[in-house]
Amino acid sequence: MTEFNHSLAVSASGLKAQAARLRHLSENIANADTPGYRRKTIPFQTAFTPRDGVNRVTTGQVKLDPTKLEQIFDPSHPLADETGHFDGSNVNLVVEIADAREAQRSYEANLKMFDQAREMSSGLMDLLRR
Repeated sequence: MTEFNHSLAVSASGLKAQAARLRHLSENIANADTPGYRRKTIPFQTAFTPRDGVNRVTTGQVKLDPTKLEQIFDPSHPLADETGHFDGSNVNLVVEIADAREAQRSYEANLKMFDQAREMSSGLMDLLRR
């Protein structure tokens, strides 16, 4: 039974990591037009749990994308400097949407793996009861 528990733990950690990734991607998309906003990225790491001997997926510390902010020319904007420019964001909507689709598909794959392990565990319990 522990192998089923291990697969459930790995799947659950993948679900949690992809959910965090989707949360940050949606923040990026929502703030694409916010002046001075920097794109957030979240790295994935593996974490070994000696108690049960399982490698889980964890999220690292959220990082801000260091790429240069877009310079927008609008002299009437309240944040514009003396040249009429202000800092936009460094969010590229095409990249964010592509990353969101990838994260969604990864989430769905982890969910299917979780469901398969749960069904196999349930099937094994039914066989043992007979």
